Amino acid sequence: MATIDGRPAQYGITLKQLRELMETRGSEGVAKVNEYGGVQEICKKLYTSPSEGLSGSAVDMEHRRETFGSNTIPPKPPKTFLQLVWEALQDVTLIILEIAAIVSLGLSFYLASDESTPEAEDEGKHGWIEGLAILISVIVVVLVTAFNDYTKERQFRGLQNRIEGEHKFSVIRQGEVKQISVGDIVVGDICQVKYGDLLPADGIVIQSNDLKIDESSLTGESDHVKKGEGFDPMVLSGTHVMEGSGKMLVTAVGVNSQAGIIFTLLGAAVDQQEAEIKKKRKEAKKQRKKKSLPGEEEAAPVTGNSHVGMPGSVSENTPNKHTEASANHTSAPAAESHKKEKSVLQAKLTKLAIQIGYAGSSIAALTVVILIVQFCIEHFVMNGESWQVKHAKKLVRNFIIGVTVLVVAVPEGLPLAVTLSLAYSVKKMMKDNNLVRHLDACETMGNATAICSDKTGTLTTNRMTVVQSYICEKLSKTIPKFSDIPAHIGNMLIQAIAVNSAYTSRIMPPEEGDLFKQVGNKTECALLGFVQGIGKNYQTIRDDIPEETFKKVYTFNSVRKSMSTVIPRQGGGYRLFSKGASEIVLKKCAFIYGRDGHLEKFTREMQDRLVRQVIEPMACDGLRTISIAYRDFVPGKAEINQVHIDNEPNWDDEENIVNNLTCLCVVGIEDPVRDEVPDAIKKCQRAGITVRMVTGDNINTARSIATKCGIIKPGDDFLILEGKEFNRRIRDSNGEAQQHLLDKVWPKLRVLARSSPTDKYTLVKGIIDSKVSENREVVAVTGDGTNDGPALKKADVGFAMGIAGTDVAKEASDIILTDDNFTSIVKAVMWGRNVYDSIAKFLQFQLTVNVVAVIVAFIGACAVQDSPLKAVQMLWVNLIMDTLASLALATELPTPDLLLRKPYGRTKPLISRTMMKNILGQAVYQLTVIFTLLFVGDYLLDIPSGRGMTVPTQHFTIIFNTFVMMTLFNEINARKIHGQRNVFQGMFTNPIFYSIWLGTWVSQVVIIEFGDVAFSTAGLTVEQWLWCLFFGFGTLLWGQVVTTVPTRKIPKILSWGRGHPEEYTEAITLAEDKFDPDSQEGKKPRAGQILWIRGLTRLQTQVIGGELQERLIPVPYSKSSTDQAIRVVNAFRQGLDARYSDNPTLAEVLRKQTSLSKRLSQTSSIDYADNVMDELTIPEIDVERLSSHSHTETAV
Repeated sequence: MATIDGRPAQYGITLKQLRELMETRGSEGVAKVNEYGGVQEICKKLYTSPSEGLSGSAVDMEHRRETFGSNTIPPKPPKTFLQLVWEALQDVTLIILEIAAIVSLGLSFYLASDESTPEAEDEGKHGWIEGLAILISVIVVVLVTAFNDYTKERQFRGLQNRIEGEHKFSVIRQGEVKQISVGDIVVGDICQVKYGDLLPADGIVIQSNDLKIDESSLTGESDHVKKGEGFDPMVLSGTHVMEGSGKMLVTAVGVNSQAGIIFTLLGAAVDQQEAEIKKKRKEAKKQRKKKSLPGEEEAAPVTGNSHVGMPGSVSENTPNKHTEASANHTSAPAAESHKKEKSVLQAKLTKLAIQIGYAGSSIAALTVVILIVQFCIEHFVMNGESWQVKHAKKLVRNFIIGVTVLVVAVPEGLPLAVTLSLAYSVKKMMKDNNLVRHLDACETMGNATAICSDKTGTLTTNRMTVVQSYICEKLSKTIPKFSDIPAHIGNMLIQAIAVNSAYTSRIMPPEEGDLFKQVGNKTECALLGFVQGIGKNYQTIRDDIPEETFKKVYTFNSVRKSMSTVIPRQGGGYRLFSKGASEIVLKKCAFIYGRDGHLEKFTREMQDRLVRQVIEPMACDGLRTISIAYRDFVPGKAEINQVHIDNEPNWDDEENIVNNLTCLCVVGIEDPVRDEVPDAIKKCQRAGITVRMVTGDNINTARSIATKCGIIKPGDDFLILEGKEFNRRIRDSNGEAQQHLLDKVWPKLRVLARSSPTDKYTLVKGIIDSKVSENREVVAVTGDGTNDGPALKKADVGFAMGIAGTDVAKEASDIILTDDNFTSIVKAVMWGRNVYDSIAKFLQFQLTVNVVAVIVAFIGACAVQDSPLKAVQMLWVNLIMDTLASLALATELPTPDLLLRKPYGRTKPLISRTMMKNILGQAVYQLTVIFTLLFVGDYLLDIPSGRGMTVPTQHFTIIFNTFVMMTLFNEINARKIHGQRNVFQGMFTNPIFYSIWLGTWVSQVVIIEFGDVAFSTAGLTVEQWLWCLFFGFGTLLWGQVVTTVPTRKIPKILSWGRGHPEEYTEAITLAEDKFDPDSQEGKKPRAGQILWIRGLTRLQTQVIGGELQERLIPVPYSKSSTDQAIRVVNAFRQGLDARYSDNPTLAEVLRKQTSLSKRLSQTSSIDYADNVMDELTIPEIDVERLSSHSHTETAV
């Protein structure tokens, strides 16, 4: 018989049986487990031990992966360079240009063969060059775009891998607890699960303590489900542990787990089926033609192993029906919106793109009309010519000029600038301990006006130590000796701490230095350190009382603010240990040990005195106070502080069980403020950001820490509230939180103590929704606990703690602080502001070029019947100002000066009055120079006029060259947007900027001297070059003149992109529905809209909400394209009722899947525009949480 690692190779249970087992719930699950002989028997069948775990040998692991699958979902392959080239070619304006250029080429060859006059012959000879040059320019633009997308894709895959590499899980192997990457988990592993974990695989509970799980990501039910060996042992991947702890046996991983099955159903791992799907679609079409009846087609059942043993309720051909829908790429507007509103910058950019798009397309259309009308009047009316083919060539050329004006007008370099700036910042931010999960968070952080921070771990070091204790009416400011404590109390205290702490909390010997390493819950580690400090070992007690012997555990949660454990008592009965926030636990105490260990009644008066004399002074020193107590349940004669029991108490009656306790001690735990925090908070305040502390701690502790940090200063007019008082102030008589009441509280609130997660969420929502401040608040929130999830999601930017944070908090966050340090948030603010400024710099530069190029082309067309800037020349200018300038201006490094200004807020215009002054000022200068050169340049420079000539002339070459020189020198001006005079400052710290600048300069020289017919240029003399340089350099001098004009004098109406984002998001949604190329509505967009679709859709999908965003989201959808991800879901939503009405069970299953929650919906530009939180009446499968890290170790 074949053996693997000394055991039989054949397992006692098959993959199919395990999958069927995991589909059961509750009592049905218990019965099914018992059919196989119980959990212990299943462990034996899988050759694993509940206490020792697997051996961890490589051979065994590999065999398990081959048999039961690995804990990964196969990724979509990245797009190839050619695919990206093809995507770039889909651009509407480029397609128009390509067609026009091909028509022009065809006509030039046709004309070349039948012309007789010498002049026409000459033009015929060179006529093809213009068409070819335009085609080549288009190819260059496409290659540059594709290359940028390609490098971007690679960068984000790397980042995604980094995010996923962070996710580890505790398993038992060879009897030791080890942290391994979730991708390495195999069937048969024994996992330790605890509060805050995101389960990485399906399993059966072996042992549990008050384990409660949030299964809403799978079922849509928000109630927490209690799990236990005896009543509901099945736990599923992608669900969150909300309370308690336990051990589970892994029974299904990867595509075989319940979440994996859903992903397969949703089309996440259907790569191997795509070929089949295409074939089946063809067959379906044929059948449709035969039947010609709608809604009757059936897809053949799926082969391929990813759907083996689908749930019984789901018919066999389901996945294929779905994947067919997704492969058709039908995209419908999202049915519901379950997300934040647009990022501040994105909303402003969208508005701006719409405005520019309309203006550009209007002028482009007008230019074409004027050129054509003038041409027809001149040739057919005035000259009385009859129609000839050569006239078609002229008309095509006029059309090309119009399209080129549009190309220059639409700022398609904007998405690129945003993308590059964000990508560059994200990369650099990783070095500053900010792991950005959602790109837009990086930019939003620059606009933050308020930060609601946790205390523990963020403002403090999260290295807790007991520094004071109160035992037997004796207050010690140092750790007491064990001999100073009455023996029976000392032993009981050590047992209370060792047993009533999670066994995952441990103190490890120091690796380097002299500090012990704290693993697990830091408060519990402080107590375990106290046990070691008095010279005792907690581990020996834990070895004597393993977790399996626990009768009941009431785990810590934000409502209880305490933890209690019941264990069998020596001599019969039970003993309950309790620890928690001192005022909470002391209220439940009826007895206390006095001097020399005498038991005393703990009266209300004694309680008040203890609070006044011990707890408050500790809290005022910034200490967290914890009380430890116990209670005995005895079968025989009971002492005064014991309870007599005849049979087992009702452990679910927590109210009565955890009551009448006997207090053992009160300890004060110190968590010192991080050295660098006060300075960081000062920087925030100087930058106009209000820092608020939201903590679950005692109000005195919170006040003390807030003062040490500098959040509050003596003598300031501020509020420090406890959760209860906060709720009293903001809720009406019905208990509803009211915005107008909140608006009276939050502006002065600086510290919220003893707050619940709901309070934190209410506060964050209240500040975001408030309209009290003129610019609307942008709120960042830090959190580490599971219960911080809602506030982290609601905030504009959620920061989770990389070290202390639970998986749930990390999932809900936008940025992970890898060092848990508040100073990293300040760095994020700096980078965010830098992104915003980089984009503003680019806009200032680009809009100047836009305005000038469009006006020159338009007026030139009207006055000279030709554009002074030829199509190929404009495409070159477009390349400089779009691709190259976005690279140069988007990679500026942040400076500390960024923290000296106030944040912009939500409603501040994107283009400020200073920027508009620079744009218009420079445009006036450039237009004056160009029109002077156009109309009188030939006289001034003593050269032949180029007006009306068909061959390249020095006159028009000088106009083109001067325009490019002015543009290049204006790029240096554009580096400053706040009216600074020294535009060269910091220029040489950015090698990318000056390399691109010099490179463009050299290219321009080559184009002018050697461009000839292709670029419509003629070589220039040295003197003419000097004139061009003189006009170019003039932009720097003119920039100084413009800076002198006071900004206050400029009317506010000239600032662009102002207003609340929500005012125009609806309009955008409507607009985009019209352009959705896959929309089945069949609405035809208006011509004007089609022309600026490129700028808008690229901006929308690519900037922040688009493909980049998707690549940062750990959702194993089509990892290579936004559209794919969103279409799969939208195809679901759209086709749901129509396709699956015949199968109600399936329709329900699929309907549950339409909630892609916050982040996936942000990948869609369509969804992203909507910011209304709809109440969903149907249960949802929350794919974003399901997908989390558990199934995506390689899904990038």
